[in-house]
Amino acid sequence: MEYQSIYLSTTESHCGKSLVSLGIMDLLLRRSQRVGVFRPIIKCQGPDRIDKNIDLLLKYFHLPWDYEETYAWRQIEALDLLAQGDHDELINGVIAKYKALESKSDFVLIIGSDLSAESAALDFDINVELAQSLGSPVLLLASGAKENVDEIVSPILMAVESFKRKGNQLLGTIVNRVDPDKLHDVRATLKASLPAEAEVLGVIPADKDLESPSMDEVVQHLGAEVLYGSDLLDYLVYEYMIIAMQMDHYLDRLRKWALLVTPGDRGDVILSALQAHASGNYPRLAGILLTTGERPAPTVKRLLDGLPSTLPIVAVDTETFETASHLREVRSYITVDKKNKIIASLRLFRHYADVETLIKRYADIKPRGIPPRMFLYNIMQQAKSDKKHIVLPEGNDERILQAAETLLEQAVVDITLLGNENEVRALIRRLGLNLPEDKVDIINPATSPYFDDYANTYYELRKHKGLTPEQAADIMLDVAYYGTMMVYKGHADGMVSGAAHTTAHTLRPAFEFIKTKPGFSIVSSVFFMALEDRVLVYGDCAVVPKPTAEQLAEIAIASAETAQMFGIEPIVAMLSYSTGESGHGEEVERVRKATELAKERRPDLLLEGPMQYDAAVDPVVGQKKMPGSKVAGRATVLIFPDLNTGNNTYKAVQRETGAIAIGPVLQGLRKPVNDLSRGCTVDDIVNTVAITAVQAQHA
Repeated sequence: MEYQSIYLSTTESHCGKSLVSLGIMDLLLRRSQRVGVFRPIIKCQGPDRIDKNIDLLLKYFHLPWDYEETYAWRQIEALDLLAQGDHDELINGVIAKYKALESKSDFVLIIGSDLSAESAALDFDINVELAQSLGSPVLLLASGAKENVDEIVSPILMAVESFKRKGNQLLGTIVNRVDPDKLHDVRATLKASLPAEAEVLGVIPADKDLESPSMDEVVQHLGAEVLYGSDLLDYLVYEYMIIAMQMDHYLDRLRKWALLVTPGDRGDVILSALQAHASGNYPRLAGILLTTGERPAPTVKRLLDGLPSTLPIVAVDTETFETASHLREVRSYITVDKKNKIIASLRLFRHYADVETLIKRYADIKPRGIPPRMFLYNIMQQAKSDKKHIVLPEGNDERILQAAETLLEQAVVDITLLGNENEVRALIRRLGLNLPEDKVDIINPATSPYFDDYANTYYELRKHKGLTPEQAADIMLDVAYYGTMMVYKGHADGMVSGAAHTTAHTLRPAFEFIKTKPGFSIVSSVFFMALEDRVLVYGDCAVVPKPTAEQLAEIAIASAETAQMFGIEPIVAMLSYSTGESGHGEEVERVRKATELAKERRPDLLLEGPMQYDAAVDPVVGQKKMPGSKVAGRATVLIFPDLNTGNNTYKAVQRETGAIAIGPVLQGLRKPVNDLSRGCTVDDIVNTVAITAVQAQHA
């Protein structure tokens, strides 16, 4: 399992994403032809209202993607979702659009959201969460346009801490727009100040041409009228000069590629500036910006009309001071028509970015597992890909009905509810749910046309236990037995129950006549533990109290297969209170024997043991205790030696870390039946039904 993306995230606004994204895309396209570019949230700019960064990469590199494929939300849409409390919809929408592009690409460059001055903290937090949800390593981009190095280092350190806290893996840091005279000192200080995970991968000097807006960008930003020189608007503006002096004083102060800002009635300034621009004794200018709504006097205009246009002259209606304030907001963008800026950007990146180290660090970083949100998204997509029919016996439970509405609206599964139809329909109406009669079947076992067949089938299956036909009929009135028989007879693909019944009540029918699939002697379970940064598989924490070595081996194999079924690469750790060969005793030997048996039965599995929990999940501890191990520190499937250990551990992890425990998910049955906690939420039910549907696809 390897990463297939990079998430480029800035530490603050105006770091120069265009330069770095051009450089990275150029690097990626040298290694692969199908490279995607994706932005979770875009801030549309300019009159055409498109994202300039995406537009630049698509057009310059001739990428084959439609613009609409390359982003999830416009900024105004994202802010509206957050304001309405629809945070999950925001994240899920990003995942859905990203996965669609990822499926067509060999690699995706993800460019984080812009950090605006008004909402920089919110934007940054969203980038942290999105990088984690998409499961992408992060390349930090920082601004070096600061007075001292401490001001450069501080936001990088804060960003590193935020990303690490969320469980993101970092590739390193590129610092852009550094004063060329301070390049060496800044690089040395950064290398000494930044932690290893934020290793400096490039210190790129500021470039006057790249940072300077064109006259056209000034005109667009101010909404200025172009009076003269409309074909000269590609001139770059290095700085702004407000001219209020007389000619003999201001001329000596002229600087290269300056935009002169002066009231529109200053004909003397206009004419003298044109002469200075044409003279070899004064620096070349960028243009003249006339303010106050005044235009050149008729005599001056007649003179200008008779001269060739050598300098752009533009005009605005705002006062000089107000115009100067607006000019401070003008930003230069690298667009596909600015070939010189693109070439300069690529040259700077190739020269100053440590590409070899970036490639090496990327190759060395391995995913720690699938992110929780991506895991849940994948389950839903798997379930939808081959829709199954799930029976929910507890049709009188409000949570079950609310979950059924969600599942049907999202077309995840087809559903049958059990219960008195009049009572269930009345509850649906009272709750105001969208569960029309043509979308969901409601069956009362007592009046079902299949009741006699189900009761007789159950009698035939259990008569050797002394069961009578009358007892079989009474038992089949129980919704758990009726629902399980629907699965057994093929009238449903799976069953989910337990919201209002005990685990024993839910599972007993499955143990009686669904029974185990070929190759398995026991039914066991796993919990999917959705931690902050990844999903782990815990088995068995709910069913088998004290498994033998043979049963423990079977649980390990079943858990690995379940993990793989749901997109988790199975790296199996057989847990014990001892790691490797260091410990002895009955319990350790049982785990050691189970490990040997599991390896004999499935030599293809990456499986090791015995090992302690910390050695299984912590790379540093794992390599200390089991050097050279392919499992230690990387385990995704953790097999507990007994129910006491497993149940207490999963509850402790859930309580202390805030992890979401999804399960128990039963494994080893011929057809899927799953149990809910009586304290389950609607989301728990939705997730469990989707998991059951995926199991049914593999049954």
